[in-house]
Amino acid sequence: MAHIGVIRWLEAHDYQIKSISGSSIGALIGGVYAAGQLDAFEDWMLSMDKIDILGLLDLAWQKNGLVKGEKLMNSLAKLVGDVQINDLPITLTAVATDIARQREVWLQSGRLLDAIRASISLPLFFTPYRLNGMDLIDGGVLNPVPIAPAFSDNTDLIIAVSLSGDIEIPRPSHKEDVDDEETFIKQFNRWMQSFRSPAVIQDNQSTGLYDIADLAFDAMQNTIARQKLAAYPADRMIEIASNACGMLEFDRAKEMIQLGYEVADKSFRDKLK
Repeated sequence: MAHIGVIRWLEAHDYQIKSISGSSIGALIGGVYAAGQLDAFEDWMLSMDKIDILGLLDLAWQKNGLVKGEKLMNSLAKLVGDVQINDLPITLTAVATDIARQREVWLQSGRLLDAIRASISLPLFFTPYRLNGMDLIDGGVLNPVPIAPAFSDNTDLIIAVSLSGDIEIPRPSHKEDVDDEETFIKQFNRWMQSFRSPAVIQDNQSTGLYDIADLAFDAMQNTIARQKLAAYPADRMIEIASNACGMLEFDRAKEMIQLGYEVADKSFRDKLK
């Protein structure tokens, strides 16, 4: 959701976005923006609470992922429509990972929602998405900040938004926030454990399975992002602290959008000094 705040800052300061390349949530936000539906998407996200988010998770009951993603994509389809990437007014590249061939896949044509679904296929959580004869998973597995696709576009600046910034010390909680201190991921862990046997639940009370998966994926993405950014430096770098928000905490959309705006503002002002 911090990507939305960055986009809002760019719009407010008369930047014209001509090209977008994104992995995972970057592909989703970028795709929705390119389709001209960011306002509707933002309103939708701001209206959601934890229960609404759980309602979008359709269990797959498969060994290759927990969630099918059909409910989420059907909701996006109502917002975005059945749009082709080639018809977008903005050049768009959604990056996914071909798990069998262990390589990046740049999705630059075809149905927009197919490209988004492939790019957001977080391992273990979403089932892989079959597209163009490939089983595709989250683009962030191999390239969390895909700058290379933008090099061939005729633009003045390449602005990278990385969600792998340095870990920040959590801000002090206000008293009214204490009762809501439990994170959404902990609630999700409990929800998933309700489908398992009492013996398994008892064995896993100390460490949530998805806490582990979330931290492991973050560590992997942070390392790869630093390597990619060193190899393909952007003209401007906007870095969001990797611990600013946890996985699936979309009920914090307003806070994260504001954070993206503030970090973008600071990044550009620091560059001018």
